[in-house]
Amino acid sequence: MEEEIKIEDDFTLIRFQNDSSEPFFAQREVGSGLIQFHFGLKGNAKFLFNQGNYALELKEEKSLLLYNPQKELPLHLELAPNSWVISVIVSIKKFHALFSAEANYITFLSPDNKDKKYYNEGNISPSMSIVLSQLFHYNLHPSIKNLYYKGKGYELLSLYFNRTEDPNAEQCPFLIDEDNVLKIRKAKEIIIANMAEPPGLQELADEIGLTLKKLKMGFKQIYGDTVYGFLFDYKMDFARKLLDSGSYNVNEVGLKIGYSTGSHFIAAFKKKFATTPKKYLMSINTNV
Repeated sequence: MEEEIKIEDDFTLIRFQNDSSEPFFAQREVGSGLIQFHFGLKGNAKFLFNQGNYALELKEEKSLLLYNPQKELPLHLELAPNSWVISVIVSIKKFHALFSAEANYITFLSPDNKDKKYYNEGNISPSMSIVLSQLFHYNLHPSIKNLYYKGKGYELLSLYFNRTEDPNAEQCPFLIDEDNVLKIRKAKEIIIANMAEPPGLQELADEIGLTLKKLKMGFKQIYGDTVYGFLFDYKMDFARKLLDSGSYNVNEVGLKIGYSTGSHFIAAFKKKFATTPKKYLMSINTNV
């Protein structure tokens, strides 16, 4: 799914949401003099350049800033299964107007760099995570949708350049505050590290210091799925990579991700990919 929201002239926000089990591809022309911000909320994505000869990866909880005043940088996006990305495209003219008094504070706006291309990869901060999840879970009246996105678009840019976040600043008044975002991320790391034998939900909530309700609500808000729904998708994608490596048979892969019987693993794999692991392996070998 691709949704474009024109916030105002020279300022566009695009939501890319791929909840399918197949990659999603999107292309659009982006003229020179436009800055691209890309935010990986979930899963993985790739930006392809020069007819696919060069690629930049965008991983979960990472951001990319791309700018080249000398040439156009068309947006060629390959979005992996179960992946979400938000892109913001804004003209350098509008961007300068936003930061006119503090242009030297933003590295690539300094007079020395105004004609140079610029690329930066960064982490998505907890406060940015809150705004990004709100952009994906919009549930207000349609008549104020554009106003809401406009406010969130500007908030996102301001947080992107706020590199000295004060952890003691006033917390976000919505469902998740910044401290809780870090705890939810920790929960994700724990279940991935223990995917063969994941903890129960109450045990997980206790370990990260949240109530069960906040764990469930926060996880769904940030990652768009339940804890175990997210883990199931992760395990199946991990299983597919193990099969791709050619180093493991079907039973070994099943055991590695926590299935004590081959039949349970086969059923789970088929539910996710609509084919059995054996047939998947055969298709790989056929294509080699």
